Amino acid sequence: MAEYEHILVKRDGDTVTITMNRAARRNSLSAGHLAELLAAFREAGDTDATGIVLAGAGPVFSAGHDFGDVAARDLMGVRELLRLCTDLMRTMQSVPQVVVARVHGLATAAGCQLVASCDLAVAAESAGFALPGGKGGWFCHTPAVPVARAIGRKRLMELALTGDVVDAATALDWGLVNRVVPDDSLDEAVASLLGRATRGSRASKAMGKQTLYAQLDRPEADAYALALEVMASASQLPGAREGMAAFLEKRSPVWPD
Repeated sequence: MAEYEHILVKRDGDTVTITMNRAARRNSLSAGHLAELLAAFREAGDTDATGIVLAGAGPVFSAGHDFGDVAARDLMGVRELLRLCTDLMRTMQSVPQVVVARVHGLATAAGCQLVASCDLAVAAESAGFALPGGKGGWFCHTPAVPVARAIGRKRLMELALTGDVVDAATALDWGLVNRVVPDDSLDEAVASLLGRATRGSRASKAMGKQTLYAQLDRPEADAYALALEVMASASQLPGAREGMAAFLEKRSPVWPD
């Protein structure tokens, strides 16, 4: 794994943990920080790991964009910064691994966008989530994109227009996170969910994740057309063949990947 200034990357077994490590800046997302996160996800995506955990060091998960960086940029510079951020979010969804957000403290603006862009999310009871631009001067336009797809229109409107922080229990009810656990159980809960989400054939899981994202926003007929062709093709994968054979032969599967 490469050495980074703003993040920590550690592999433990089949899991790569990427930890935002700008605690003094509340893990705010400067261009340098975003670039390192993007590089780390791309690097992890090219490994044989089955899961990636995104975490934050210090008192909060992430406070979103670094306003010191944003304020120093002209229009073209801000566009470049937001494109970098968007590349990161889309890469998190395109890598073959299951990506889980480990959320504690606050996840606001682009920090909330990070949570919504992960495949799964586990939050500590102390966690809070917000799109605070709604009560300030720079609306959370891009963070709202994945959040909208996680929680629906009316809840998005409340979150984005008020800018209020919602607690972990509300985030769970709204569908922004999958689990809420006591703070001292956060690591255990992340490992448990990731372990269950990475069972089975790695190739099948990777194709499944990528196809889910591809079909989510399509009309139903188009979604079925895409899913049908991918599922037919996937039936020929070694993992699919082994899974069916094991079922028919009443034995445990031995995954080829």
